[in-house]
Order: sequence, then C-alpha cells, then structure tokens
Amino acid sequence: MASMANRANPLLNNLPHFLTWRALGFRTICSGRMGFSSQSQRQLDPESPVAGTKVLETFKEEFEIGDRLITFESGKIARFANGAVVLGMEETKVLSTVAAAKGDAVRDFLPLTVDYQEKQFAQGVIPNTFMRREGAPKERELLCGRIIDRPIRPLFPAGFYHEVQVTASVLSSDGKQDPDVLAANATSAALMLSDIPWAGPIGVIRIGRISGQFIVNPTMDELSLSDLNLVYACTRDKTLMIDVQAREISEKDLEAGLRLAHPEAVKYIEPQIKLAAKAGKHKKEYKLSMMPDRTLEKVGKLAEVPIEAVFTDPTYGKFERGEALENIMQDVKKVLEEECDEESLRLLPKAVDTVRKKVVRRRIIVEGFRLDGRRLDEVRPLYCEAGNLPMLHGSSLFNRGDTQVLCTVTLGAPGDAQRLESIVGPPTKRFMLHYSFPPFCINEVGKRGGLNRREVGHGTLAEKALLAVLPPEDDFPYTVRINSEVMASDGSTSMATVCGGSMALMDAGIPLREHVAGVSVGLVSEVDQSTGSIKDYRILTDILGLEDHLGDMDFKIAGTQRGITAIQLDIKPAGIPLDIICESLEPARKGRIQILDHMEREISVPRTQDDRNSPRLATLKYSNDALRRLLGPLGALKRKIEDETGARISVSDGTLTIVAKNQSVMEKVLEKVDFILGREIEIGGIYKGRVSSIKEYGAFVEFNGGQQGLLHISELSHEPVSRVSDVISIGEQLSLICIGQDVRGNIKLSLKATLPRPRSETNNVVEESVSSTKEAPSIWASAGDLSSNGQQNQSSISEAGGINASTSSPPILIRSAAECDEEEKSAGLVQNSKATSRPVGASETDHKPKTFHQDSSVLAKPGLLQTINDKMSKSFSQKEGDKTEVRSPVTAKTLKIGTKVTAKVYQIRTGGLVLDLGGGIRGMYRFETNGKNDFEVDDELRVVCVSFSSKGIPVMSLVDDDE
Repeated sequence: MASMANRANPLLNNLPHFLTWRALGFRTICSGRMGFSSQSQRQLDPESPVAGTKVLETFKEEFEIGDRLITFESGKIARFANGAVVLGMEETKVLSTVAAAKGDAVRDFLPLTVDYQEKQFAQGVIPNTFMRREGAPKERELLCGRIIDRPIRPLFPAGFYHEVQVTASVLSSDGKQDPDVLAANATSAALMLSDIPWAGPIGVIRIGRISGQFIVNPTMDELSLSDLNLVYACTRDKTLMIDVQAREISEKDLEAGLRLAHPEAVKYIEPQIKLAAKAGKHKKEYKLSMMPDRTLEKVGKLAEVPIEAVFTDPTYGKFERGEALENIMQDVKKVLEEECDEESLRLLPKAVDTVRKKVVRRRIIVEGFRLDGRRLDEVRPLYCEAGNLPMLHGSSLFNRGDTQVLCTVTLGAPGDAQRLESIVGPPTKRFMLHYSFPPFCINEVGKRGGLNRREVGHGTLAEKALLAVLPPEDDFPYTVRINSEVMASDGSTSMATVCGGSMALMDAGIPLREHVAGVSVGLVSEVDQSTGSIKDYRILTDILGLEDHLGDMDFKIAGTQRGITAIQLDIKPAGIPLDIICESLEPARKGRIQILDHMEREISVPRTQDDRNSPRLATLKYSNDALRRLLGPLGALKRKIEDETGARISVSDGTLTIVAKNQSVMEKVLEKVDFILGREIEIGGIYKGRVSSIKEYGAFVEFNGGQQGLLHISELSHEPVSRVSDVISIGEQLSLICIGQDVRGNIKLSLKATLPRPRSETNNVVEESVSSTKEAPSIWASAGDLSSNGQQNQSSISEAGGINASTSSPPILIRSAAECDEEEKSAGLVQNSKATSRPVGASETDHKPKTFHQDSSVLAKPGLLQTINDKMSKSFSQKEGDKTEVRSPVTAKTLKIGTKVTAKVYQIRTGGLVLDLGGGIRGMYRFETNGKNDFEVDDELRVVCVSFSSKGIPVMSLVDDDE
C-alpha cells in the first residue's frame, strides 16, 4: 500500500500519522471499495496512541436518620475546590463546595458569601425564559442561602477575615425532599474537608408534625399536611440556628420538638468526622486579625468612663446616643494622634466598639438595667393605627418605641398569584409580603438595588407568621400582597411588620382568625474564659438595635394568643445551650400578649366600608363554554373590557373573578359581562334590556347577550295603550319580567307586571319578583368601620327600596305567587293549580336551571363570605282570609305578599330597619312619616309582607295590635 501511495503521489509519504488511513480507521482500498479496520487491528498498530484510564478516588459515608438512607461522597467531582461534598438522600443530590481567598485579609469582618443554586436541569426541565437559561437568584435561592449561612458563620475563629465562598448546587431532585437542609449539611462536610479553620461540624435537621406526631425529615407531601416546619442546626451540645413555620403551636409542644430535633441533628456529625479523617486536608495557618491587648487597654482607659455615662442616661434617644458616642471616639482619636500611635488609630473603631460591648453587658448583668432604662422584660411604648390610608384596600401604622412600620394591603384576582419556578413546593403563591428597608429609616444615604438578602429574609419571616391565620383558599380565593415600608428602625422591624401586617389585613376586611404579633428576645451572657461555658446570663424582651448589635442572640418569635406561628433564631457566639433557648419562649409569650392587647383595642374584627370609592372584588360561576365566549379570540374581548373599564378579569375553571377600583366600575363590568354572556331566562325573572325595534303589535327588546324577547302592546301598561311609541321608544332601557313563551319558543315579556297594580286588584299578586339562575356575585367590599361591639355602622336604605350591596344580607330567591301556589298544591293545601315556574326552553322533566349557582354572596362585616343556607326548616302555614299567617321560621317558598310573621330588628339604619324574618331571610321596613322610629336591636315586631324590592328583598309593614 505504501509503495502504491509513493508512486501515485510522493507527497503522501510525508503525511503526519493522524491523517493516514489507518489512523482514521480505514483498512484498505480494494476493488473500488473502502473498508474499516477492526478494533483489534488498531490495537496491534504500534503507531496508534492508547489513552490511559483515570482512576477517581472516591470516599463515601452512609448512614440512616429516621427511615432515610443518607450518603456523603467526596473525590469524584469538583476536585479542585478546597472542599467538595455531594450529599444524597434517595434521588435528591446536592453538591456543596467551599473556597477561600489566598491573600492576606484587609477587612475587619468576615466576608462570607453563600450561593445556593437550583437549576432546572435538576428536575429535567428547560427554563421557560426567553434565553432558556436561569437568570438572577430567585427569592427561594436567597432564603436557602441564608439557611446555610446562619449556622456556619459563628463557627469561624475570631479575627478570621479572609474571603470565603460557599456554592451549593442541586444536581438532581425527585421532588420528595427539600434540598435546603441537605445543602446545609453538605456545606458543613465540605468545610470539614477543606483547609479553612472552622469549629465544626454541625448537623441540620427538619422536623414536621402530623396529628400530634413528630416526623423526622418529612417529605414535601408530609409537610403540606404538617402544622410544624422546624429547621434546627446545632453542634454536639449547643444550638446554632432555628427556623420555624407553624400553625399556632404551643410553647410546650415547640419545646418538645426542639428537644427531639437536637439528637437527630447530631447524627449528621459523626459521618462528617469519619469522612474528614479519610479525605480531609490539614488545616492551614491563616493570619488572624486580633486586637492587641495594649491597644484595647489604652482605649478602654480613655473611653470606658464617658461611654458608661452615656449608657446610664435613659434620656438619650437613638441618634443622640450615637452622636455622644461618636464625640467620645473623636476625643480618643485626638489623644492617640498626639501620641502618634498609628496601630491604635487603625484599630480605634473596633476597639471602641469592644469597650461599648463590655460596658453595656456588665450593666445589664450586674444592675439589671438596659440602655433606655427599661426592665429586662419590659416592652417599649406602643402606637397602633389602622386605616390611616382610607383609599387603599387596607393600611396600618405600627410603632414600638422608635421603630415604625407602615403596612399596606392590596387584593387581587386569583390570576395575580406569584408564579414560582422552584424544583419543589407549590407552583404559585397567593399571599406575598414584601419588606422594604430604605436608607432614610436610619438617617443614612444609600442606593436602592435589586433583591436584598436581608429584606427577603425579613419579609419571608413575617409572611410565614401571618400565613397561619389567613382563611382557606376555598373561602377566600383572592391574591393578597402586603407592602411593609420601614419608616424608622431601632430594632426588630420584622416583628413590627408582623404586627402592622395583621392590622392592615383586618382593615382590608380579610377574615383573619385572630391577630398575630411578634417580639424579639435577646441574650446577654457572661462566659467563663477557661471552659467556654456560660456562667451567668440575662434574657431581654423587645431588644433595641444596639442591644441586638452588642448582645448574643436575636430570637424573633411571632404568634397569636393561642400559639406560635413563626420563629427565627440568629446568634453570634459559637452556640447557645438549648435550655436557654427554651427558657426564652415564656418571656416572648408575655411580651406578645401585651402587644396583641394594644392591637385588638385598635381593630379587633375585619371591617368593611360603604364608601363607593373603595375597591371591589367579585366572583361569578359560569360554564366553561360561557367563559370562552367572554374571552373571545386570543382573549381580545376580555382585554377590551379591561381597557374600557379599568378593571381586571381573571378566568379559571368555571370561575370568573373581577377586581374593580370602585363600585361604579364593578357595575359597569358586571353589566358588560351580563350583556355578553347573558343569564338563564326564567319565568318570573326581572331583566334589563334595550328596545331594539317597535312594531304595531308591540316591541322587541334585546337583553342578556343578544337575546331578544317580545313585549306585546297588551303588556305595556295596566291602562289601555293605543300606540306602542306613546309608552316606549327605541333605545330605551327597561326592566321587564319574563312571563312565558309562545308556541314557537319566543320569550314573552311584560312591563306592566313591574308597575304597581290599581288598588282594586287583589293584594295576593306579587309586584316584583326575582328568580334568576345566575346568582349574585361574591363581592368583597372594603368599607365602613366596626364599632367596638362588632355591629355595623348605620347606613341608609337605598331609594330603590333595596339594601346596599356591600352590606346586604345573603340573597334569597323569592318565588312568584304562581310558584308558591304550585308548591302548596303539591302539598295538598291548594285545590286550584297554576303553571309551575321553570326556565324558558327547559324540558318538562328538567325544571332546574343549568348554570351559575354560587354558594356565596356579599363579603359583609365581619368580612366572611356569607352563604345561603339551602337546608331551611320546613314551614307550616295556614290561610286566614286573604292573608297568610306563617309560623317561624319562614322560608323563601312560603313568604309572599300578605304573609304575617314575627320578626326581630337586625340593624337600625337612617331610613328604616333591617329585619330578621327567620330562616336566614332578611326584610326591610321603611320608617313612616310621624310613625314610630325608636326601635332597638333584637326588638320583636309583628310585620306583614306588602311588596318586594327590585332585588327581591321583602318590604314589610307593621301590623296593628288589634289585627
């Protein structure tokens, strides 16, 4: 072959080996065909290089916690990192790596960065973004990073100021386990393997509780049923971090959960020690930035006495105290400059801070007094105000001492819920709390950037605290957003957010079970330097910002009168005994009760308003076919309605939700929706329509989404009519009653049935009736205040005879006289029968309306969605002349004109009374001129039904005692 190649082209003899036929895998060229050489032939070729096999030395530790098998593995991936560990639980695997900067530290703090990443490949999904890749860190990633950061930070040695970066990445997820706890344990193991000085290892565990039984490492499905989500981190003998979300768990039960979590978390520690013994590096000698004793002693002599004088004067405010301390530091600086002590000048701020800490802690432990002169268990003065911004859905202002928070509530449709892209947990979130800490709240200048880890963490803590008391989604399906704006900060703004948020939710009319309040508890301890154990300590209730800075812990606890809903524990020393943590729960409960009492005096129940400018929400039930008609092609019709009215419409399976700025906008939207979708036409129902054409024999009226009916000339008035145009005109809007259909199925309408009858006619004919199959929408109306005893403010009865929609009683279906007679006939009470009312076009065997049944009406005070009790008790009636006496309770079927009942006064309004007729039915009585109007709530009155309003509400009149 080589000779042939040389004869054909001598240049081929100089080709490099990788371009030869054999190197490319070709065997020969023979008879015009090309073949491939086998693997064995290539292995025999001495000129072909053979790649060696790399061996990745892997170290593994397996153990069990609960019924889960857990694996630590190192050495296979991320081998260049200072420390790298993959932790696996079933099919969920998390990689955590650590690295430290090589140069000398030039800072006076620990620049520790923790990045947690959840990329969509971990669940086999391509990101649904324009670039099809992950963007900036999401809120959940920031929160999981904080779960890792908080327990590991206190264990770095004092003076270690080298930059350290932790990167935790989810490699795969089966959706059963939350990877956050796995990432924290993997980070602890990675730090143990690295050469970075660190006083670990630690163990992190999650505890749940279902039906009173604690569960270790619960799955996501179990967490959805659990009333406790406890994340606990510790060393062998001390607590490092606690994070709790609960549904009003008692302090006693929480303590039991904490004491169970500690030994379970310790089980993570021994495998890490064994893994570090196999694959760990020797710890490197990093340079520590320690404070020289000479500098600390010199600054202490110059500053300790004036600092103590400032801290013993309770008249100082936050900024006055800070200014006095700054003057002291400047005086010390002048002395050091005169002595040319460059080292002490460089460390002066930290030295003065150390002296401040020593003075404050000594005074608290020895004398039992705090910076502002309060006792250890005393809460700062409180100020609560709800509804301070009346144009908003809900608002509140909360002050605790100098800390001030403004909270606002905005309600939206279910479609406004936040969409989440987490690899575990629910896909949406309907309750959001956004916490903002602007620079002006501490009188500083700064830039406003994107997501801030601290702001996200504080907002999530308050969100978890309030989530426990929100009504279920089935009862209150709306999206809720709270904005917390910190107006002034002097400690524990997150707990002030909980208090302000709870009041704002009540002000918005949201039916919370009860108020939620929060308080922050601190700790000042005295440590034995030889053993490291705590000799003496004091627990502080409602700590100031400076007490937080100079103390040992910030223990935030939020809850109701009945129990705890959220906890966040952050500490500064390398652990605190669990006994002290449990002891802190009782002072926190007492402080929380004090705050709750002030909040309940301001607002104790959800309120509503009668203001027509307040926002409105409505929920309507339709068939999916009807909703498709409302949306139009590509949603064009829905967008057109939104553009014309300014409302927002959300559509889900069989449900239409409307959010309007005020009542007038809501009425416009409902009118447009009714015109497009229409309503099931039922005999006896009252409907609005416009006259589309006039004929000699009557007029055609268009209503309910293009449907047309005939208004015959004989149905225009009780008086004879010669010409139709004398009574109505084209384009005129009328309220008409459906009286039936002709043989061709055309709808027959009547105008005279809505007009008062001449007095000569019988009183047993119903003047107005409502029998619509499309139920009244559930309208949330944020309006009017509640008095201290929970009663509604008095409001006038509308001129049309109906009760205002935002404060009306549950709607009732008033049947026509014909319907009532038919019911009585079926019961054997009436001999002469009349036609039974049924929907137009319905079959003889199906008299039920097809669509639009809804179980809720107006969201009235105290904010609950009122429902119609369709299981009313059966009434017994007897005829007396031309009137009917009904024994209580009355029902919608038995109530008609002429019915006499004994009613109770339900509400007193400026124009009349709202009466409780029994059986969940409300009626109204208008005050008569020169008549009695000195009624009281719960007075019993004998009344008779004289008519019905346009909304189907019974209009009652007093019965004389001699009747």
